[in-house]
Amino acid sequence: MNVLITGGAGFIGSHLCERLVAEGHHVICVDNLITGTRVNVSHLQSHGRFQFLEHNISQPLDVEGPLDHILHFASPASPPDYLKYPIQTLKVGSLGTLNALGIAKAKGAKFLLASTSEVYGDPQVHPQPEGYWGHVNPVGPRGVYDEAKRFAEALTMAYHREHGVDTRIVRIFNSYGPRMRLDDGRAIPTFIAQALRGEPLTVYGDGSQTRSFCYIDDLIEGIRRLMDSDLHEPVNLGNPDECAILEIAKRVLTYCKETASRIEFRPLPQDDPKQRQPDVTKAKTLLKWQPAIDLEEGLSKTIAWLSRYAGLSPSRG
Repeated sequence: MNVLITGGAGFIGSHLCERLVAEGHHVICVDNLITGTRVNVSHLQSHGRFQFLEHNISQPLDVEGPLDHILHFASPASPPDYLKYPIQTLKVGSLGTLNALGIAKAKGAKFLLASTSEVYGDPQVHPQPEGYWGHVNPVGPRGVYDEAKRFAEALTMAYHREHGVDTRIVRIFNSYGPRMRLDDGRAIPTFIAQALRGEPLTVYGDGSQTRSFCYIDDLIEGIRRLMDSDLHEPVNLGNPDECAILEIAKRVLTYCKETASRIEFRPLPQDDPKQRQPDVTKAKTLLKWQPAIDLEEGLSKTIAWLSRYAGLSPSRG
């Protein structure tokens, strides 16, 4: 296959590039490097089946030759990133999605949109099934990401219904693993980076808010299965094992035994979801997919990778 991946130098995008190149496919990685980095795909540069294009998909892009799949993963994804780049986030969710869908229509390619659990906002239904419409503050600070993804989903379905584009939508819940930036701002890399540096682990609120963390290898397997499916409606992918943020911080301290870090509590940000847990019944039933890597194994692998990246060597007991 010939595959174009927008946001391909980001955390999830780079793992997709790696997986598809390893399978023998030709991959064009498009990224403007606003939050991604060339380092994430540097090991693929020597492959004849891999091509990197530095480009902002919010601007039109001409691609020569045939394409079989377009995977649209371009967007800031962590709160510090999309709060820093609010207009760019809205543009890539709207104009970027429009441009990527236009390429898919012109090439007759299948299209997969990377959406997010943030379309559910601060949910009033728990766990969150795909049929839940969400509880989102459109004018709050997080709305730039939430509404960009909600619009991207609507645009994707419109291209499917109006133009017959063969589309997929994956709603990604919290994911983690190697290649996350130390300054990513999301809970797991932040806690690990703080522990490696001996800094306080910053927990917002009382830490009782929950998240469900899926290791990157499990997520990539789910996305790969969705690519080969004929499912056009959104599909949740994430780990249904729910865990309080405070418990995550305590586990990181347990694995980083040599750290002098302690937990420090700070005020809860505006519109921060109180709970987040995917209903993955659809993925289990139709994709025959479910997470295989538990939090203990995933955290251990992530700490090992980030400790090498940071040049530190904590004990994990």
